[in-house]
Amino acid sequence: MCVVSIRMKSEFKRYGFEELRIPIGILEMLGGLGLLVGYKLPVLTFVSALGLALLMLSAFIIRLKIKDSLLRSLPALGLMIINFYIAIQFHLNIG
Repeated sequence: MCVVSIRMKSEFKRYGFEELRIPIGILEMLGGLGLLVGYKLPVLTFVSALGLALLMLSAFIIRLKIKDSLLRSLPALGLMIINFYIAIQFHLNIG
């Protein structure tokens, strides 16, 4: 989404991370793909969920740093919690 969306281009500029928009978008897409492929190759589930959780943690911290409201920060927080949950459940069930 952040790779092609005009709105996200302006958001990344506002965050001060305009030059990282494409790499972050690629990481997000790879993380989502890793979660899907994780059904066949389970180790990707843990790696992808943990990576996405860390990306969303970073996004949440950045939103707080630029003084966005909690409401605007909630999507990043929610996605972080979901992905940490997936990673922890995977680790507990396999480990």
